[in-house]
Amino acid sequence: MRPPLRTLERARMVPSVRRLGSFPVISANPNLKRAKMEIGVSFPTTSIGHDSGAVREFVQTIEDLGYSHIRILDHVVGTDPEKHPEVPEFYYTHESVIREPFTLMAYIAGFTNKIELVTGIIILPQRQTVLVAKQAAEVDVLSGGRLRLGIGVGWNPVEFTALGENFGNRGRRIEEQVEVLRLLWTNDTVEFHGRWHHIESAGINPLPVQRPIPIWMGAGAPGMPVGPNRVLERVGRLADGYFPLCEAGDTARTLIDTVKRYAKEAGRNPDDLKIEGRIELNGTPEDWKTALTAWQDLGADFVSIGTARAPFTTPDEHIQAIKTFQDII
Repeated sequence: MRPPLRTLERARMVPSVRRLGSFPVISANPNLKRAKMEIGVSFPTTSIGHDSGAVREFVQTIEDLGYSHIRILDHVVGTDPEKHPEVPEFYYTHESVIREPFTLMAYIAGFTNKIELVTGIIILPQRQTVLVAKQAAEVDVLSGGRLRLGIGVGWNPVEFTALGENFGNRGRRIEEQVEVLRLLWTNDTVEFHGRWHHIESAGINPLPVQRPIPIWMGAGAPGMPVGPNRVLERVGRLADGYFPLCEAGDTARTLIDTVKRYAKEAGRNPDDLKIEGRIELNGTPEDWKTALTAWQDLGADFVSIGTARAPFTTPDEHIQAIKTFQDII
C-alpha cells in the first residue's frame, strides 16, 4: 500500500476559508455557528445551458461568497417523455442540458482553490467501477483533495439500458462497487475477485489525495423519498455521509434516525455518519430561513441550497437568489 502524501493531508488540502455555517461570514448567524453546519450550493445544471462562461461565473461567485461546496447531479441521458410514459416525470428531459460531473468538476478545479466538489449524486451502478475510481482520483488530485463522492442506485431504467447495465441488480452491485473503489484508492495494486468485478494485480495511478475519497449515499426516487429499509441499512453500514432526499421535517427525522441506528448496528459510531440536507429556493426568504432552522434542529452537518426548480430563466437570477440567501442568514 502506498503511504498517504504527508504534505497533502485533507486538513491542509482544504484551506481555511470564510464559509457559511461553521465558518465566519459577513452576516453569520450565531445559531449556525453553534450548529456547525456548512452551507453549499447545488449547481443548477439544467438552467445554465451550454455557456461555459456562465458556469465559471456562477461557481466563482459562490466561492467568493464563502459557500463551502458545490453539489452536482448526474444523468448521462435524458428520456423523451412522449416515448417513455413509464418514466416518472422529473425536472429534466432529453432536451435538458446536464453536464457530465467528473468533466465539469475537473474544469471547476482549474479556476477554484477552496470550494469542495460534491457529486449529488453519481448513479454508480450504471457506470463502470474501475473507470469511476480513476475519474474520481483524477478530480481529487486536480483539486488538491476537494472531492466528496455522493453515489446512489438511480431510478431511471432507460439510462441503465442505454449504458448497457442491469437495472434489476443495481442495489446489490453498488455494495461491491464501493468495496472496489476504496481498494483502488488506497492500494498500488489490487487483487479482487467478486461477483461482478475481477481485478488481477492492477491499480490506478495517480492515487487520490484522500485515501480513500469520502463516499456519501443518497436514497429515494421522485415520489418515493423514504426508500426501503434495505437501502437505509446500506447507507448506515457503508456510507461516510447521507443525503436524505426530502425536505426537513418528520420524514427527514425518521430517515436520519434510521440510518444512524443501522450505523450503530454495524458497529460504527453513528456520529461519524454525516448528514446533508437540501433547501430549494423556490419560496420566500422567510421559507428559506425556516427550512435552514429545521435542518439545524435535525443535526445536519451540511446543507445545500438549490435554485434549479425555482422559476429562474437566466444565470444572473440564480446568482442573485444565492446572494439573497446569504444576506438573510
